[in-house]
Amino acid sequence: MRPLDEKETTLVFDKLYKLVGNNLQKIVMENPSYEGPDPNPGRYCFRLQKNRVYYVSESLVKRATNIKREKLVAMGTQIGKFTKGDKFHLTIQGLNLLAANAKHKVWLKPTSEMSFLYGNSVLKGGVGRITENIQVNDGVVVYSMADVPLGFGVAAKSTQDCRKMDPNGIVVHHHADIGEYLRMEDEL
Repeated sequence: MRPLDEKETTLVFDKLYKLVGNNLQKIVMENPSYEGPDPNPGRYCFRLQKNRVYYVSESLVKRATNIKREKLVAMGTQIGKFTKGDKFHLTIQGLNLLAANAKHKVWLKPTSEMSFLYGNSVLKGGVGRITENIQVNDGVVVYSMADVPLGFGVAAKSTQDCRKMDPNGIVVHHHADIGEYLRMEDEL
């Protein structure tokens, strides 16, 4: 497990910024850790292990130095992974972190939740509520009407355009959802 280099950090922060905006500073700088027996466990940091990026407390990183790299499977919360083409993809395991700091949100009607959880994009007819000032290609966290985070994606239309479009138009392009725990359990 090693710290991210400059290029990797830029890719991770760019992707996170799309979803959380200026709350990225809160994730990186202002989020104290409460894990571990240390009286001052420190803050959270990002670490890379086998092309997967983890959000982990500094005290846990210190204790993990006793474990060989080959034996270490995971540590902290996985937020994404690097592809063979050196691109960064957010994974569903980081949904709680993203949902707590999301800038743009969409709430789904109960009738369209299952469609989203099966990997389909969000249609206008399934949207219950939507935050203001969403622009095209902004990162969006998708919730149920009971405020349970279901996944995330990218806005296909702005908030203003959503109000005018027909019910079968795509509002959010699907990226990840909690149904992946069942559909892709071998890969996670």
